[in-house]
Amino acid sequence: MILYIYIKRAIDIILSLVGIIVLSPVFLILAILIKLDSEGPILFKQKRVGKNKTHFQILKYRTMSIHTPKDTPTHLLENPEQYITKMGKFLRKTSLDELPQIFNIFNGDMSIVGPRPALWNQFDLIEERDKYKANDISPGLTGWAQINGRDELPIEVKARLDGEYVQNMGLLLDTRCFFATFLSVLRSEGVVEGGTGNKNEEKNS
Repeated sequence: MILYIYIKRAIDIILSLVGIIVLSPVFLILAILIKLDSEGPILFKQKRVGKNKTHFQILKYRTMSIHTPKDTPTHLLENPEQYITKMGKFLRKTSLDELPQIFNIFNGDMSIVGPRPALWNQFDLIEERDKYKANDISPGLTGWAQINGRDELPIEVKARLDGEYVQNMGLLLDTRCFFATFLSVLRSEGVVEGGTGNKNEEKNS
């Protein structure tokens, strides 16, 4: 596994660099559309949990109003729909809001595949992941849990799936997660607006 971690990092650097170059026109178009749709910055930065529970600033396209309460998970907001912009709905549905994380991958904060980075104050998810050593590796743009339910998963199940990824991490599983993500996004599977598993809930309404 130690050897694969170095191979994985090399793959991350190469693919993220290619992605930045190839997708640069898409980055520009989305930035313009976001700016035309609502006031505020194009990018949204948020403190997330990285490898070994260190913190980093994750990058996303802004999908919510600048008046949204800071550092509050969407599922904990009262009526989150009121904060999501028109462009934001499209970005979330297509997962295009995650595109700027290519820069996080290139910088080494994230990997292409791994557990999705928790918010710094999602203590229940962080604690649950500790049981499976899922906080010991770099978080990912996509992962095993993301192709097996995404927002629909309760925290215990999400952490267990993250643990399964840690135990079986390798080129074959990473390739499977990578390509299955495209299929999942096209079908909009597991997307629950305002939903990421609550520890005692099967699914958020």
